[in-house]
Amino acid sequence: MALNGPQKPLGQLLKEMELVTEGQIQEALALQREKGGALGSILVELGYVSEEEMLLALGAQVGMEVVNLDDMKLDRATTEKVSPTMAKVYKIIPVKFENNMLTVAMADPLNVSVLDDLRFMLNCDVQGAVSNEEAVTRAINHYYAGQTATVEDLLAKMGEDAAADAEIIKESKGPVDLQNAAASANAAPVVKLLNLILLQAIKDQASDIHFEPFETEFKVRYRVDGVLYEMMPPPLHLAIALISRIKVMANLDISENRLPQDGRIMLAIGGKPVDLRISTLPTMFGESVVMRVLDRSVISLDIDNIGLREEDFKLMKLLLDLPNGIIICTGPTGSGKTTTLYSCLNYINDIKWKTITTEDPVEYDLDGVVQCQINEEVGVTYGACLRAILRQDPDYILVGEIRDLETAQIAVEASLTGHLVFSTLHTNDAPSTITRLLDLGIESFLISACLEAIVAQRLVRRICAKCKSEFEPTEEMLLTLSLRPSDVEGKRFWYGTGCNHCNNTGYKGRQAIFEIMLLTERIKNLVMTHASTDEIRRTAREQGLRVLRESGLLAIYDGVTSIEEVVRETLFN
Repeated sequence: MALNGPQKPLGQLLKEMELVTEGQIQEALALQREKGGALGSILVELGYVSEEEMLLALGAQVGMEVVNLDDMKLDRATTEKVSPTMAKVYKIIPVKFENNMLTVAMADPLNVSVLDDLRFMLNCDVQGAVSNEEAVTRAINHYYAGQTATVEDLLAKMGEDAAADAEIIKESKGPVDLQNAAASANAAPVVKLLNLILLQAIKDQASDIHFEPFETEFKVRYRVDGVLYEMMPPPLHLAIALISRIKVMANLDISENRLPQDGRIMLAIGGKPVDLRISTLPTMFGESVVMRVLDRSVISLDIDNIGLREEDFKLMKLLLDLPNGIIICTGPTGSGKTTTLYSCLNYINDIKWKTITTEDPVEYDLDGVVQCQINEEVGVTYGACLRAILRQDPDYILVGEIRDLETAQIAVEASLTGHLVFSTLHTNDAPSTITRLLDLGIESFLISACLEAIVAQRLVRRICAKCKSEFEPTEEMLLTLSLRPSDVEGKRFWYGTGCNHCNNTGYKGRQAIFEIMLLTERIKNLVMTHASTDEIRRTAREQGLRVLRESGLLAIYDGVTSIEEVVRETLFN
């Protein structure tokens, strides 16, 4: 177990052990500043300490025993405590299991969050031991050679042991038996199955995991690149136990199955933080659970990588340099609005400016940005939060969503008092945003005075680069885009044939397509006269607006996405 209190710096420990001198430490630190990397690895590379000496020092630093995996013979009962997938993801190997305490050799003993995750996921006490990455990798390859751990394999094995499982996991009707629910949630087959589902979904970069009970089956699906895929369904008798396990991990009330509940699970998979937002919903056949996966390592909050074409990119940069006004990002749920706005904030994030956000919920942490979480139960509404933000001397403000007149009015007030305000709305395209703001009750002269631009967007799946193949579209396919063969002469079309890299879907990853409408003088005059959405759209197009369908066509011609994706996500205007 790790020692209490602050850890001694590694350099100081090595000096106390008389393994290095102060001059050697300073030389290694200079190299670390220049090239990066771990201080211990640099000292080993310089030849000042051996690998064994460095392991002893690391063990002393974190208060763990040092193990030599190459000299150990591990029994199968111990290694089976951890699945091959988990061992590879966390870079650990179990070496001992006594009195419900599992000892694991770690490739990175300083990453103590691994131990917290393992306690959480294995439902037993876990302590670390110090080893090195090469020895752990050799041990994993040796003890898990030829073994795979998939949901299908585990379910097949559980099918064989169904009688034993049924003794532990009993399905009950009526009031929840707390003792039985807790026992079911902690049963080894349930813990293993849920761990595998989580690891597989996170490995496949799923955005959501759905657990759905029906009358005769229990479905598990996960959403990748906006599309749901079904896993092999677990046995129906595991439904209550699996959902209880999720509720235990999220600190929810397992005895309450009549009311919706919301919770959160924090994990660090492979050293990367993963935030799981849990939502339960009572249904006719039990509780349905959806996990929202917020994996910060998957999302790139870089304005260069969100899919902006060169001319759009230049336009966005000009908008971000404005001293005040409102920029609204619009689109349906899951169209990437938050990612676009976060990327904009990341771009303007500078020590010279103060940026404050008010969100529900705060999805990703941004260094140097003050982020406020809405909590309506205690009165922290968008309106109340925005009023307080205006007294905090900000330069840039992000309002998670304009939901009502009060929020809209304060956003307008903020823009008129010298702030650049970013926000989102749910509308189908850029011109219809004007109508939505008028419907909320904002005066047309205020919209004209402060609204600078509206960015509508959709996410389309990218064709997999590994199996991308050119083809000639049929006339029927072109008709779905309202095109004739003469319109696409000289254009090239692509699709994904399907491969292991993209799970045979033909797509890997997503990118946004944009419709950016600037509020020019002509459009502001139309807003003042309450012109129709069609009139505003027509004028904007005359002034160079590229609508979503046209942006989608350019993405097709660039070989980024397919005809089917653009037809699915955009309308012909």
